[in-house]
Amino acid sequence: MNRIGLKKEEKAFETRVPVVPDHVKFLHDKHGIEFLLEPSTQRAFTEDEYLNANARILSLKGSNTSVVLGIKEMPIDFFEENIVYIFFSHTIKGQDYNMPMLKRIMDVGATLIDYERVIDDKGRRLIFFGNWAGMAGISDTFRMLGDRLESQGVKPNPFADMKPTFELGGLSELKEEFAALGRRIKEQGLPEELKPFVIGFAGYGNVSKGAQEIFDILSHEVINPEELEHIPPKSDLLYKCVFKEEHMVEPRSSSEQFDLQDYYKNGAAKYVGVFHKHVPYLTVLMNCIYWTEKYPRLVTKEFIKNHWKQESRRLQIVGDISCDVEGAIEFTLDCTKANKPAFTYIINEDRAEIGVVGEGPVVMAVDNLPSELPRESSTSFSETLLDFIPALANADFTVQFSELELPRELKDAVIVYQGKLTENYQYLSQYIP
Repeated sequence: MNRIGLKKEEKAFETRVPVVPDHVKFLHDKHGIEFLLEPSTQRAFTEDEYLNANARILSLKGSNTSVVLGIKEMPIDFFEENIVYIFFSHTIKGQDYNMPMLKRIMDVGATLIDYERVIDDKGRRLIFFGNWAGMAGISDTFRMLGDRLESQGVKPNPFADMKPTFELGGLSELKEEFAALGRRIKEQGLPEELKPFVIGFAGYGNVSKGAQEIFDILSHEVINPEELEHIPPKSDLLYKCVFKEEHMVEPRSSSEQFDLQDYYKNGAAKYVGVFHKHVPYLTVLMNCIYWTEKYPRLVTKEFIKNHWKQESRRLQIVGDISCDVEGAIEFTLDCTKANKPAFTYIINEDRAEIGVVGEGPVVMAVDNLPSELPRESSTSFSETLLDFIPALANADFTVQFSELELPRELKDAVIVYQGKLTENYQYLSQYIP
């Protein structure tokens, strides 16, 4: 049986774990799986909690651990021959910044499995943090909105003085923070500059649901995209609008109707982005969609440059939870960290300035948002991973790939096997230096 190693995380503010102590104990007691924990003080769970769950504390490199689980990218000098590494590799789009890591995994003869590619028959991810990213993302976005308004001298400003999400004591305190915000909005009212206050959620999956769950603590009215232009201009209400694919794109040919499966199949080849027609009505935009270059962007640099010249513009901040650099939100130029979660896109200079001051929209672009609610998000993630761990512990990773016995969902997520790209990921060879 393969021993399972739990890798320490080394990125700033990253305290999540792939398997929580309660699940380590369950898997050890029921399946006899041995867990090794790499020493670290940067975890949401203590070493004592893991020791009480029958894990051993030991350096993983050179430990003969067969399978190593982590969260974020691992150091390039960590990989060893014949070891299976499972984490969010951020390589499947050929991301430049992670190609040296991918090449190293191949060069040493290791195996890489990516959580992101563990999907069901309908393409839905089975191992994910999505809803927690949404919860933390909307919190960071509203706090940065408060800072933006303060920098502009806008009063009243009920969004001011919100606590940083990563300093809160978990989900219950986050919900109380929004309950307090709701009370301030009721007592102080909204500044005239934000009336009507409209928040748009692009997407309706787990990320969006998490963000909406927190926003829904506030008193608001739900509207459809078609109703945006009819909102009373001086309304004191908060409005929520959720956008689906049919609101973001339309067929290039006027003779065709929108078809979701056709859009998934053909993307920008047959569809053009039309989300720009909604932006003038939004105060806050939460980007919660999965995006690749196959699809039209949600908001382009060209659009925002022209839109910013309009005196009637309303957009204050974009909460780019998906955080694809120069992706769906083309002016998301970089990722941010929990302690400095936003930058201002300086339009005329096409650059990002950390903070909320400058001529352009503010962008919240933290790329590891679930780490701001680490215990809850880790527990949720561990639950989605739990059923796959016995298969990983029992698999023989020394056989040929065709003979490897893993659940279909896991086997399809094997990007590199014994140092070679698997058939589904041969396309990545063009990106490897």
